[in-house]
Amino acid sequence: MAVLYFIRHAESEANSKRILASQLPFPLTEEGKREAELIASQFREITGLDRIISSPLLRAVQTAEPFGRRYGLPVGQDIRLAEQHLGIFSGMTYDEVKSEPDYRQDPMDRWNWVPRGGGESYEMIAQRVCNFLSEFNGDAGNNKNYLIVTHAVVFRLIRGALENTLPGYPKAFPNNGEIWKVDFTGLGNKHAIESLFLGNSRDFTHNP
Repeated sequence: MAVLYFIRHAESEANSKRILASQLPFPLTEEGKREAELIASQFREITGLDRIISSPLLRAVQTAEPFGRRYGLPVGQDIRLAEQHLGIFSGMTYDEVKSEPDYRQDPMDRWNWVPRGGGESYEMIAQRVCNFLSEFNGDAGNNKNYLIVTHAVVFRLIRGALENTLPGYPKAFPNNGEIWKVDFTGLGNKHAIESLFLGNSRDFTHNP
């Protein structure tokens, strides 16, 4: 069956400065770049890859590039993997949004919350995530391995889709650089998710 490896991007400048990155072009920190290289090197020793697909946001692409070099594969980009657009809250710090009355503080109550200024609700993200995952339905019977590079909030909706809990979704999401391994049998089936901690990913926890 197809195996999907989902990786959250390595530490970004927004993570280190406690900023809501949204879809802004924050790069990885120097530590994040080193971590991406280390994870890619260790991952290369574990398994082969047939395709790499990344969010087009800079921090995700910079995480994907070391994998591309090691496997000799191009890094494809898909806008459906981009982080949640937070509208007027994009670029604010976590401390700043605490005093914003329109910011939905509870992460478990964001299914229908649409941030002002062109933001996305979790429902909107789930729609694009499910659309993306559905394209692998035809590949469920093959033996190919895919690396998918994306973001914290997107991971919440990916897990909800893979575990068939939507519109329910987990509060938890992976650390920066953590990998989720999924033996994909088709969207609509309930999947088990295995966490892989390579490099120092167990130590990098940045809340969105």
